[in-house]
Amino acid sequence: MATQLKPRMECSEAEWQARLDLAACYRIFDHFGWSESIYNHISVKVPGEDNAFLINPFGLLYSEVSASNLVKIDIDGNVLSGNYPVNKAGFTQHAYFHRHLDWAHAICHTHTTEAMAVSSTEGGLLPISFYACNFQGQIGYHDFEGVTVREEEGERLLANLGDKRILMLRNHGPVVLGRTIHEMFVQAWALQRACEIQVATLSQGRPIHVSQDVINVHQRDLSQAQAPGGPGYADFEAWKRKVDRIDSSWRD
Repeated sequence: MATQLKPRMECSEAEWQARLDLAACYRIFDHFGWSESIYNHISVKVPGEDNAFLINPFGLLYSEVSASNLVKIDIDGNVLSGNYPVNKAGFTQHAYFHRHLDWAHAICHTHTTEAMAVSSTEGGLLPISFYACNFQGQIGYHDFEGVTVREEEGERLLANLGDKRILMLRNHGPVVLGRTIHEMFVQAWALQRACEIQVATLSQGRPIHVSQDVINVHQRDLSQAQAPGGPGYADFEAWKRKVDRIDSSWRD
């Protein structure tokens, strides 16, 4: 049953919850300093609507995103609800993944300094820290082709992602995909930490590389250190509480 949320806006309770979570996610990213002026994007599939997803209004800062001003758009580019345009680069990239990956319910793309720096080095993410060991063998790499506005690049993005859940766009930055917004968030957070530590470590000299045998054990045992609620759930909810105390306008 549709629930009246704002004047002239109706959606299901499931969609409203998705809107709340996505708006909170934008505020969390902004709190961490992961925003890039009005650019970059985080999207979430609309529950129960396979061909529709929510994304930020193009022209607003992450600190201005709220549950009600998110744009609902389908994978063909038709705006289903919202009063703002959508960044074509964001739509092209996210729509292709949402169309072809039924498990990719939440996707983010960032331009943080550290992640872009790592994406711009030949070796990519190196096995030199706790967090980096989480991702060894779990990242696809895609060569830079310019701004992502051409649909035909989507085929190569998908091919280079393969069976992974992170695609590092070389000379550009990461795309992180998750089955839930919680999972996507915690993967983006850990990847950012890995990149920050790599940049700091390489500035000091030659890093110590972790062996593949140890990486295998580390990845095997990671689930034992997971908080209840599924991957990233406790992390995301904790940061939601934090941004709520700072400014709860994302709930509007």
